[in-house]
Amino acid sequence: MMMTTTKTRNTFLSHFVLFLSCFVLMEVGLGRSPTSEIKVGVTLDLKTTFSKICLTSLNMSLSDFYEDHPNYRTRLAIHVRDSMEDVVQASAADIGRVTKGSWPSGKGVPGGVSALALDLIKNEQVSAIIGPRSSMQAEFMIRMANKSQVPIITFSATSPLLTSIKSPYFVRATLDDSCQVEAIAAVVNSFGWRSVVAIYVDNELGKGIMHSLSDALQDVEVHRSVISTEASDDQILKELYKLKTIQTRVFVIHMASRLGFRVLQKARKIGMLEEEYVWLLSNGMTNMMRHNGRSLETMQGVLGVRNHVPKSKELEDFRLRWKRKFQKENPLMRDDVELNVFALWAYDSITALAIAVEKSNTKNLRYDNVSALSNNTTDLGTLGVSRYGPSLLEALSAIEFKGLAGEFKLLNRQLVASTFDIINVVGNEERIIGTWTPRDGLMNANSKKTTSLSKERLGPVVWPGSSYGVPKGWEVPTDGKRIKVGVPVKQGFFNFVEVTTNPITNVTTAKGYAIDIFEAALKKLPYSVIPRYYRIESPEDNYNYLVHQVYDGTLDAVVGDITITANRSSYVDFTLPYTESGVSMLVPLRDNENKNTWVFLKPWSLDLWITTGCFFVLIGFIVWLFEHRVNSDFRGPPHHQIGTSFWFSFSTMVFAHREKVVSNLARFVVISYTANLTSFLTVQRLEPRATNVKDLIRNGESVGFQHGAFVKDTLKGLGFPESQLKAFGSAEECDELLSNGTSKGGIAAAFDEVAYLKAILSKYCSKYAIVEPSFKTAGFGFAFPRNSPMTGDVSRAILNLTQGEEMVGIENKWFNRLSFASECPDPKTALSSNRLSLSSFWGLFLIAGIASFLAFLIFVGHFLYEHRHTLCDNTEGSLWRKLTSLFRTFDAKDIKSHTFKNSAVHNVSLPVTQCTPSPSTVQMRPWPRSMSLNREFELRRASFFMSEERLTTQPEHNKHGASDIESGAER
Repeated sequence: MMMTTTKTRNTFLSHFVLFLSCFVLMEVGLGRSPTSEIKVGVTLDLKTTFSKICLTSLNMSLSDFYEDHPNYRTRLAIHVRDSMEDVVQASAADIGRVTKGSWPSGKGVPGGVSALALDLIKNEQVSAIIGPRSSMQAEFMIRMANKSQVPIITFSATSPLLTSIKSPYFVRATLDDSCQVEAIAAVVNSFGWRSVVAIYVDNELGKGIMHSLSDALQDVEVHRSVISTEASDDQILKELYKLKTIQTRVFVIHMASRLGFRVLQKARKIGMLEEEYVWLLSNGMTNMMRHNGRSLETMQGVLGVRNHVPKSKELEDFRLRWKRKFQKENPLMRDDVELNVFALWAYDSITALAIAVEKSNTKNLRYDNVSALSNNTTDLGTLGVSRYGPSLLEALSAIEFKGLAGEFKLLNRQLVASTFDIINVVGNEERIIGTWTPRDGLMNANSKKTTSLSKERLGPVVWPGSSYGVPKGWEVPTDGKRIKVGVPVKQGFFNFVEVTTNPITNVTTAKGYAIDIFEAALKKLPYSVIPRYYRIESPEDNYNYLVHQVYDGTLDAVVGDITITANRSSYVDFTLPYTESGVSMLVPLRDNENKNTWVFLKPWSLDLWITTGCFFVLIGFIVWLFEHRVNSDFRGPPHHQIGTSFWFSFSTMVFAHREKVVSNLARFVVISYTANLTSFLTVQRLEPRATNVKDLIRNGESVGFQHGAFVKDTLKGLGFPESQLKAFGSAEECDELLSNGTSKGGIAAAFDEVAYLKAILSKYCSKYAIVEPSFKTAGFGFAFPRNSPMTGDVSRAILNLTQGEEMVGIENKWFNRLSFASECPDPKTALSSNRLSLSSFWGLFLIAGIASFLAFLIFVGHFLYEHRHTLCDNTEGSLWRKLTSLFRTFDAKDIKSHTFKNSAVHNVSLPVTQCTPSPSTVQMRPWPRSMSLNREFELRRASFFMSEERLTTQPEHNKHGASDIESGAER
């Protein structure tokens, strides 16, 4: 019975314990909040090491997040699908089913990863998909996401072309490749490289970056080299050998890491990772340097751009934990597999999605329009639309946190880039030599400062070949390849450039001023360049055609009389000009009739000759009028006075007169007349035949320009109609047109570059002159491709030439500069053959005439006022007697003039001896007051002549005392 009691007690205790356990479990269950499972699809190429690395990171992100957030109401449940590295792999049945949907034509078909995505959406009804791994797999998935409203989140598809699809349900939790181009450009510009070769893969990954890279390197010439994803080793070598023959030595490589490192291995094999070579890796390749235990030996000296991952304790802890977990999950793989930044972005993507799911409304997780009638997992016609997708996308776009890879922040559903590191592979390490940020640009990794000196922008760099000297970025190929130089075929001006081709050997030779300058510049380069000339016949002698030959790569350079213009500089780079710049006008100096006997009459018109002669007579008369009473030079017999007056007037023209004028009025007239002659002769010397463009247009004069020159467009812009423009091809043809003139079918002026006009003057310096106006141009230069390194070197060589004696010798050789300087007058001061007319100088004649007339009026008024007593004296009788008396007074000397008073004073001051006056001495007695002034003058004059006669017959009186001149006979 005791046994029965004991058994009953044990049974009771067992049931009691069971009851308590159930109660506790019930209490625990009631105390916990219910969780919602959110399905998330993951598409990866699980056969690849890259995907295995990222999958481990995804799983760790889930466990770490919910361990840190145990109270979250939601849980992500990932459904992994293996795409097996296929991009477009689908069965015929799948393709047929896809075409039943409403997909845009020409956009490709789903297969591999795309078919898996369809399965995840239709059968699993996932709320989001993580993937795909590559940009090539992404396009169809993005379009499918847009239709089903299921967000696609990628952590490794970086092509900028995916953004152009413009799907609101595509979220890029990785950096767009275009984010790094500014950093790449900063590195290139900091070292002054002017040309780079972009080596990229022929798919969405490679093509997507090229447009952005070209824009960032707008001042740098970018060559392109495309390599297929399926390229064999021989094909890669063939492309590298091709690149080795060009001048550029800076290579920017952007492709999948597996293909990219094959290219580097082959480049090292053929000596393209030696001194003077530069290799710059894009972000994707730089982040995968140590992928799958890859050795860095083949990448010594290369540079790389890599997004900055800030160091943190959390990151180091995760790296250790990831290493242990990865080796546990993949025991057969190598131990040296390293964590990469894409795995960190995968970790942060799951974290962001988990946060967004928790913040969004999960009450509506169903799909609309899902048909259960179809059993095919890839039938697009039965694809449903997620009701949860829009709210999940909205929540995901607002997520911001500090992740393992740095700040996680989305802008327009794209991860925001912040900082890039510039690394240099040295030994077995990746040295950070600089950083780049959008705000500060490129900074030195040591000083953290941005400077203007390229050598201080980055830390010490070890270049390929263990060189420490900065490569110049280019070099002339060493395989003996000649550069192809185009030379224009000209109709004339062969002293500038002339090209000929031997019909037997087909060898083209070039000579001329431009060729000598070019070859002399090449000799001054620090390397050997052998030009091979090609004759280029451009349509209508248009040099723009030659420029485009360089632009499209047909020619390596163009040498000749190529004018540097803004339009041409948009396609090619020009060296410094080697000639004088500017467009000027050439006009005739004198007519070709210079052998005519009467050629000296040509400069003045007939009316100008007649007017000038009349003014000679007038001025001679006016000067005599004012001077003959007070100036002994203008006295004497009538014929002597007339001759003196005309001599004075004519000699004033050449400023050779010897007579002096003493009256103020005569001086006033002579000054006006001399100023008139000075202006007259000066204008005659400086005025050319034509100086004004407006006059040429208004008068309908024809003007010339050289065949094919841009000057024609300039003349049209100035307002010349097409009918007034005539082309010439040589100096001889220009001379003929100028000699004929507009009236004979020629031209009145020629417009061209100063260099051409001087070439014409070297042959016809006595006939023409260069005059204004002048239009600014840059002169002649040599054309090279944009950003060609030879442009700067040849420019420096030209600068050295222009400052030395060699340039003078070349000019003398082709233009006879020495004989030109000695035989030809300065064209700016040479006489023109333009006939001068009266209309050009009527103002000067008017001034001289008015001055003479005013002086004449003043003289006549003063004379009449001085002798008014003669006119008013009634004793003279008739008016005729009065006028006769005035004329006699006018013809006599003015003894009151200071010129005669000085002589009288001089005679009176002679010493007087104490002797008895001679009987012959003239005694001056007072004249009766009733005697008129005229009568007094006549008597005194007669007395004076008598005293002169006595002095002549009795000279001894001079020995004893003052002569009779003392009596003041002339007063």
